Amino acid sequence: MRTLNLEESHPSVDEARRRLLAELSSMRKSGVRLLKVIHGWGSSGAGGKIGPAIRKSLRLRVKEGKAILVVPGERFSGDTMEGRELASRHPSVRSDCDWNRVNPGVTVVELAP
Repeated sequence: MRTLNLEESHPSVDEARRRLLAELSSMRKSGVRLLKVIHGWGSSGAGGKIGPAIRKSLRLRVKEGKAILVVPGERFSGDTMEGRELASRHPSVRSDCDWNRVNPGVTVVELAP
């Protein structure tokens, strides 16, 4: 699983979306199927807008057929249907540091082949 840390440079919402779309395009070309996006959950102020915008953008990728599944960090767990579905196809997610942590500052996306 690749990780994209959008929280690190405190980008604007538009810049964060551009970085996300560029990363998704690069991943699809290279055959990478899983991305964990670190977007923060709003404790720094401006970050409170990035998380919802990134999740909306990822859900649009599902509608476009470019992604299969979007799992918010709060549901990235063996206790949820989405988490179990993701882990059944990609067992390595169980070793991720955010697995079962209920972390609202991350979102995991599974890209379509």
